[in-house]
Amino acid sequence: MNLVTLENYRCFREKQEARLAPLTFLVGENSTGKTSFLAMVRALRKVAFESTVPDFREPPFDLGTFAEIAHNRIRGGAKSFEAGFSGQTLPAPIRVRLPENQPFTYAATFESLNGIPYPTYRRISAGDRLLEVSRSTMRMAVSDREALIRAPERLPLHDVDQLPPFFSLVSRWLRAEQDSEEQSVRTSERVSNTLTELDGNLILGLAAISPPASFVGLGLYHTFAGAPVRSTPRRTYDPTRPFQDPEGEYIPTLLVNMSRRDQEEWSRLKRALEGFGEASGLFNEISIVSLGKTEGSPFQLQVRKHGVRLRGRRRNLMDVGYGVSQVLPVLIELLREDHATMFLLQQPEVHLHPMAQAALGSLFCQVANWTRQILVETHSDYIIDRVRMDVRDKKTNLKPEDVSILYFEPDGLDVKIHSLELDEDGNIMNAPPGYGQFFMDEMRRSIGL
Repeated sequence: MNLVTLENYRCFREKQEARLAPLTFLVGENSTGKTSFLAMVRALRKVAFESTVPDFREPPFDLGTFAEIAHNRIRGGAKSFEAGFSGQTLPAPIRVRLPENQPFTYAATFESLNGIPYPTYRRISAGDRLLEVSRSTMRMAVSDREALIRAPERLPLHDVDQLPPFFSLVSRWLRAEQDSEEQSVRTSERVSNTLTELDGNLILGLAAISPPASFVGLGLYHTFAGAPVRSTPRRTYDPTRPFQDPEGEYIPTLLVNMSRRDQEEWSRLKRALEGFGEASGLFNEISIVSLGKTEGSPFQLQVRKHGVRLRGRRRNLMDVGYGVSQVLPVLIELLREDHATMFLLQQPEVHLHPMAQAALGSLFCQVANWTRQILVETHSDYIIDRVRMDVRDKKTNLKPEDVSILYFEPDGLDVKIHSLELDEDGNIMNAPPGYGQFFMDEMRRSIGL
């Protein structure tokens, strides 16, 4: 995703555009829609890439019912809300008859269905190709040629939980085109039948951006959404089945399973964790201590810090600063291989000392790219300042254009999103007057001006 649009959604009444990059920060006062923005990003990926009706109450976000999500500061409340994004096509095997890196746009309109936001309209376009689906029709167009299908019985376009992927809808239409005898029955009424076979293949390539269900399992669209407060540490853990959760409750079991079954991956992850631990001043070593000889045996997580001359003793996770246990789930999600392609993180700096917050900024620079996109809701200037300096000093491959800072500014009872950029020197560009005003006022006061 490189641009997200919102309209009539929560505190965003007028249409808002927000530029995303490999690394995007969401900053601003409390209650300015940053969490709502993250929730919509996940919802759009659910609709576009998984063809599922998004649950706006799925943890770690709980936005309530349609009446609480649609903008309600107009008389009677908004009857629908819209959101969309633009992006680039993914590499094969998802890419079908559409050049890699082809820009496209996706849009969805949500209406209330039994109080639940339901995507009643979806639209995807690239170049001169257009494909849109509503509750009862599907329209395909290439340049000035188009076909409109009305076939709710043969092509079900409305279901409570699942949405037919664009790919399968177009495939069914193309198969129906090849059957001349039952053509009129299968495709029902076509307003225009000027699409050629080549046009159909172009539309099929466009539809492949929203892949069939068999492609979703490849994990190319997995989104990780982290909670602002992670699970509390325990002195001893019992292995359980590791179901992923926003708080990181499953992380200890994930680690012990990895250490027992995949020593190579555990060694790689352990080195990466200890590299961050040293840079942040939190710890120098992390280890798993099994309290038995079987895979079902309980275990402990321990860390150790090194002194100038001597190594400290290993200490249980319960006996060190709370910041260690709070940051571990964030670190492990970011450092795992073949995991999520988008991370939605809320306040990862919770309980971290400024030096550790800055180290987290450097880690973001190391990990972020277009195949591992990171969105961070934060109140930490230490994280952002470290990113600015690392970009300026070329510490990683991250370039100024690979960082976006979204500033959420109150505008009466609504909110306006400003998309800020970095220059080659790491300076924040095109910031509105209100950005950082509080910190400048505090600095002037501290030096007596």
